[in-house]
Amino acid sequence: MVHQQRSQAYLSPSGDTEDIVALLAPRLAYFAGVARTEHVTRAAQEMQVPQSTLSRAMVRLEQDLGVDLFARRGRTVSLTPAGRTFLTSVDRALAEIERAADEVRADADPTTGKVAFGFLHTLGSETVPGLIRAFRADHPRVRFSLVQNYGEAMLERLRAGELDLCLTSPVPDAPDLVARRLDEQKLRLVVPADHRLATRKRIRLAEAADETFVTLEPGYGLRRITDDVCKEAGFKPRVAFEGEEAETLRGLVAAGLGVALLPPPAVPRPGVAELTVTAPRAVREIGVAWLDGHPDTPPVAAFKQFLLSRRGNLLPT
Repeated sequence: MVHQQRSQAYLSPSGDTEDIVALLAPRLAYFAGVARTEHVTRAAQEMQVPQSTLSRAMVRLEQDLGVDLFARRGRTVSLTPAGRTFLTSVDRALAEIERAADEVRADADPTTGKVAFGFLHTLGSETVPGLIRAFRADHPRVRFSLVQNYGEAMLERLRAGELDLCLTSPVPDAPDLVARRLDEQKLRLVVPADHRLATRKRIRLAEAADETFVTLEPGYGLRRITDDVCKEAGFKPRVAFEGEEAETLRGLVAAGLGVALLPPPAVPRPGVAELTVTAPRAVREIGVAWLDGHPDTPPVAAFKQFLLSRRGNLLPT
């Protein structure tokens, strides 16, 4: 029995791709099953669907494409050249769907799943490794996708669904986010080792009003805190250099290029002195944030509860 190509397609070849996918996708697995068995009844039994449903799906698929995919002889069918071409791509598409399904199931597995976790650069050398080590004492096979960035960039990735949780500062206040304060970190005035203030242990920030500052770029949480604390001390900092990473700023201070308000370093940096700021209160709050209403997989839920349990004890002493 020879079938001629249909003269009129149900779906126009110039139709939108989204329309084509919506029409064809539900029938692709049915098509692959019939193509594999070359028998409608056997395929219906294997896929546990009514034979009539399967037959109608194949007819509609051919109508949508405007091409005969099968040559029919009773219940037995064989692929036409167009059907063989279509099957090659359908098999690839179904294999990719299966791979994606396996991946998301694996990421959600309570024992071996994945957490996409963002955090500030300044928390990367000591705080975050310690947190993950402590968490994995009870969850040894949970995997992490780690992202270091500044606060606003992490919140953007959180909103885009690229992160499950992030540690950031300041603690965000936004209607689409949930944020919890976990700890605070004292900021120090960092000066060159040969600076006139280097022999001091403590300082009121107003005493540094005439100094040149090195800071993070606008948009960074620590830059905002620096501007706010200096304003509270009665002056606007005179900024000579702006950077993207706190330890780079320490290097600039060590080179005599200015002073900076920074959190404590993981390892003492030679060439600088770090002074306790007595007034105004110079701290940055560290919090965890997540997208409001976003369902958690079991590993994300477990890590979130772990972080919340570390409230007041997040940072190394």
